Formats: sequence, structure tokens, C-alpha cells
Amino acid sequence: MAAQVHPNATPRDVVVHFTLRRLAAPRYDHRSSGGPANGIAQSLHARLYGLPDDPDPAPNALDELLQYVASKRDADQQNAVLAQLSEQLRNAAEILEWARDNAHWRKLPTPTWEWLRTATDTARDLADGLDEVAPAFASPRAPAATPALPAPAAQRAPAPRR
Repeated sequence: MAAQVHPNATPRDVVVHFTLRRLAAPRYDHRSSGGPANGIAQSLHARLYGLPDDPDPAPNALDELLQYVASKRDADQQNAVLAQLSEQLRNAAEILEWARDNAHWRKLPTPTWEWLRTATDTARDLADGLDEVAPAFASPRAPAATPALPAPAAQRAPAPRR
């Protein structure tokens, strides 16, 4: 869904919002709904295929996430915890970037701005690193059956001439 906005957009940066047509809105109490694209996509996928929505999603608050990880032993749940931590680190990086910009505008001492810049970069690096290692914690999936690739042309026997 993020690719509908821009080919390079990540799902975490895209928010989906559903509203009712103007004439239908009064019948449904003018309700609307929305949220992060990846959450909407997972919910839509579950409904389309008759699957339950994620009954036990990883919490957002870091203290709750810490308690959650202590009680989860399933590999997919551990992967989800690391993915959630990565998301939280990206949020922290955005907050640090705001603080860095604010320090620059308020003309705070240069070491303050430089420390905030380093902290922002470090938080983003940690998030990227978690994105790389988190899949290793997921349950192994059976490889998809793929057709055998044809032999390269150099290894094929030449076709007889007619």
C-alpha cells in the first residue's frame, strides 16, 4: 500500500484513512477509521482469508514490551518484539531530531546540538541493525517449491542441425 504513495515509501511512514461518502455518512454516525498502512494491511489480509486478527500484538510502550519479551518464547513473537523495538527506535530518532533542530534554533551550545545529532544517527543505526537481524529470530519457513532453472546455454548440448 505504501508503494501507492511513492515507490520508496516505507509502510511505517504511510497512514491510511477511510471515510464514508458524504451521503452515506449520516447512516453510520459519520464514522471514519484509519491507522498505519502495515496494520491496516494485516487486518485486511486476515479478514480476506478468514484468519483471526493478531490476538496478541506486541505492545507499544517500552516497559510493557520488556515485560512481554520476558514471557514470550515463540520465535515469531521474538521477531515481533525486535520489529517493535526497531519502530520505537525510529520514533526516538525523530524525537531526537526535533530536539536537535530546536537546540539549533534556540542557539544552544554547539556540543548540545552535536550530541543530539550523534544520538539521532545512533538510534537510526540501531533500528536499521534490528531490521537486519530480527528475521533470524522468526520461525523458519518451508522453502517454496520453485521450478528447476534451465542449464546455462554454455552447458547445453548443441541442437542437431537439419
